[in-house]
Amino acid sequence: MPRPIRLAVRGLLLIENRLLLVNAWPGGVSDLLCPPGGGAEPHSSLEDNLKREFYEETGLGIAVGAPCLVNEFHDPDRDFHQVDVYFRVSLVSGQPLQPWVDTEGVVTEHHLVTREEMAGLRYKPDSLPDIAWSDRVFYDPLEPVLR
Repeated sequence: MPRPIRLAVRGLLLIENRLLLVNAWPGGVSDLLCPPGGGAEPHSSLEDNLKREFYEETGLGIAVGAPCLVNEFHDPDRDFHQVDVYFRVSLVSGQPLQPWVDTEGVVTEHHLVTREEMAGLRYKPDSLPDIAWSDRVFYDPLEPVLR
């Protein structure tokens, strides 16, 4: 029996035209970056899940705005399928590059990057620069998971 689809939330935080990204894999096993966020817990709103995940990974308090992307990741070799809902967020409290230890031990790096700097980085989803620096809403169908 296939594993159920996992639901996750992520936040796009722009500060002085720089996007906050975190490493996507624990222990530095990959240089892949993504916006902060993570798995949604049942019986908690997507907004509350995102505030919790964002704080766990960055120590930042955020206000959650409108959704801007639905993205699907999958790895058919591992029977993995995840749907990420991305929201535009704004900073409420904390310092973006403050020293912070992720309570789950996944995130060990925080980066504030310009759109131009993203050209030299590995990140997911592929459409991230187009989403972060626009006011459009996107849907990305099945993207392969990368390490």
